Amino acid sequence: MIATLFDLTFLLIAPFWALMIFAPKWSWTRRIAESYLIVLPPVVIYIVLMVPVLPELLPLVTRPEIGALAEFMSTPTGAALVWAHMLAWDLFVGRWMYLEGRRLDVHPLVMAPVLVITILLAPVGLPLFLIVRKVCDTTNRGAAVVTHQ
Repeated sequence: MIATLFDLTFLLIAPFWALMIFAPKWSWTRRIAESYLIVLPPVVIYIVLMVPVLPELLPLVTRPEIGALAEFMSTPTGAALVWAHMLAWDLFVGRWMYLEGRRLDVHPLVMAPVLVITILLAPVGLPLFLIVRKVCDTTNRGAAVVTHQ
């Protein structure tokens, strides 16, 4: 069951990423992304995985020690929990980036690679987007470079 939930986590969020990356100007993409509910699938999976191991997990997150945490994360349940946590957070951040990109009218050819980097390596994608956002949001100075307007 844990392996199924692990696989399901990505399958449930992939359509949202695909919409934001490949159909960013489609009206339904914006409507869907505006709902914070898109992050619920990985959150629900996280909760389903977490509840049975909560007594074991609580000490690991309240008094973290690298050895014990590494040992837990090396189990199928630990890996699936971390995966669901990462995907939920990455989608939450990616959703915000997508909406900000649309608000600033950042060209989809600029946003798509930033979103791809974010889904793969969120700690790299976020600062990259913050740079794009700064360029576009400084009273729209520089927006023509990014949006071709």
